[in-house]
Amino acid sequence: MPEQPQRPRFSPTAGGQSLLQLPEGPGAGDPEWIPLIHCPADFPPELFEMAISQLIHHPEYNSTLILRSETVSETDEAGGLPDGAPQLVGFRMSRNVHRKLLPRRPGRDAGLEQHCTLYRRGNSARLETQVSSSEDDHVNQHDAVEAEETGSSAEPISVLVLTPILEPGTSLPYYHPAVSHLAFRCIPNSSPSDQDPSIPSTSYGTLQIDAIPLPGTPTDLSSRLYRTSLALLETLHRYGWGALTNYKKRVKHDCIVPREAYQDLYLVMRERHKYLVDEWKESTDPLKHVFEDIGIATFLILLWKQMYSASDDRPANGAEPWRTWGRPSSGFLDLGCGNGLLTHILVSEGYNGHGIDVRKRVSWDHYSEATRASLHVVALDPTSTLTPGSFSPSSPYLTSGIFIIGNHADELTPWVPILSTLHDASGYLSIPCCPWTFDMKYERSKHPPYPVPVPSEEFVESLGLGGEGSNASAYSMYRIWLSSLHARCGWVVESETLRIPSTRNWALVGRRRADGEMEQIGRRNASEIVEEVVTRGVFKTRRPEGKAGEH
Repeated sequence: MPEQPQRPRFSPTAGGQSLLQLPEGPGAGDPEWIPLIHCPADFPPELFEMAISQLIHHPEYNSTLILRSETVSETDEAGGLPDGAPQLVGFRMSRNVHRKLLPRRPGRDAGLEQHCTLYRRGNSARLETQVSSSEDDHVNQHDAVEAEETGSSAEPISVLVLTPILEPGTSLPYYHPAVSHLAFRCIPNSSPSDQDPSIPSTSYGTLQIDAIPLPGTPTDLSSRLYRTSLALLETLHRYGWGALTNYKKRVKHDCIVPREAYQDLYLVMRERHKYLVDEWKESTDPLKHVFEDIGIATFLILLWKQMYSASDDRPANGAEPWRTWGRPSSGFLDLGCGNGLLTHILVSEGYNGHGIDVRKRVSWDHYSEATRASLHVVALDPTSTLTPGSFSPSSPYLTSGIFIIGNHADELTPWVPILSTLHDASGYLSIPCCPWTFDMKYERSKHPPYPVPVPSEEFVESLGLGGEGSNASAYSMYRIWLSSLHARCGWVVESETLRIPSTRNWALVGRRRADGEMEQIGRRNASEIVEEVVTRGVFKTRRPEGKAGEH
């Protein structure tokens, strides 16, 4: 396998070699384009459009204050230059994306609409031809016009201009630079004499950011505008190199639940439950745990909406639409629920379920009455699943149709698909943390103690289980082993990298069983694993702690 080339060092320089000008040129008092910063372009100009596409469609990668962008409309050159977008000498518009920036904190920052206008070199007007009496000349002229209109002989996109759209009397939100236009440029090398001395001869040209700042906006090296442009230029440089080397993102978000639906509901849930940060009773970090479980609850609510039919029995509520959404008929079971926060959020939003753990936490007594009734001190013995219903008191919670949640369930993590299979669960979500097999710690240097076939490369690739260069890590090998186990138990395996503040945010989802004979084979495999664990005799059920353990 050829060695991956190393990305060239980002080497920015203040200023630039030329200015973008309006067609009539700057007059007295007219705003001028100011070249802020440039660097070598380490990728061909043909890839510039691919790089700026990331800037257009994912502004949240460059600002933590932006949630995402939504495309309002998209037009090509036939639609004409939109109002407010500048005309540039020597360039013509190719395409315009009208987008809306959505803030991460809508109560603090306002949204903003923006024109993202792409230009290529050429006259701003369409190709003009003179009428000829010769039929051959007419055909040639038609071919020339058609070539320009289809872009078959056009120059690559070389300029992107961002233009904020402001209503009269409004101002730019804090997250947007104080400019009326911001331009990203790819200036190719055309001849040795055109080469900027600061640009290495091995580069393809120059990447440059120009701006028309608002009156009174500083542009010096310590200014906010310059620092913002520096960060944007570095991002563009990285995107271009990624396009050149066919970079594939290792982390895959939004594979199961759409990003827009998740983000919109998360904002609502965060506002409803952020008070828990101030009321936190545990010694752990409230910011991490509260917002992490709000994110997991949001994902589950939207997942259940997809999986289950909506109910006509619950009254509609426009402010809380999820009250009528689908949900597991037998409720949920949160294995190893810990502080009980995830169970509390779900119960508070009208979802039936239970959380079990071997130890009661301080937080439990401070939740609502409905939540307290849903939290139980239970020592689950998964090895007794060969005879369902024989073990107590956990059996009342493992009913047919239950949805099982394994949120950092530690030693119970590998048992999630086993329990889901043998107890006819309607689905499950497993977020693994510490690597465990059925009765010992997982060690990648050893073969798994139970027959879990090594999955194919296609299986690993389809689920994004490893990623280039990361298969050697213990955690990635563990999730590959877990995924193969889930498939062996007869589930169609899906994976998702959750949008939560945790380094252990990778999740396995089971929402449908394998078809036909594979489902029966999965049941036999799950039973055989339990039998082997019992035969080994290593697994020990933890005793409940506190007063529950005295009975």
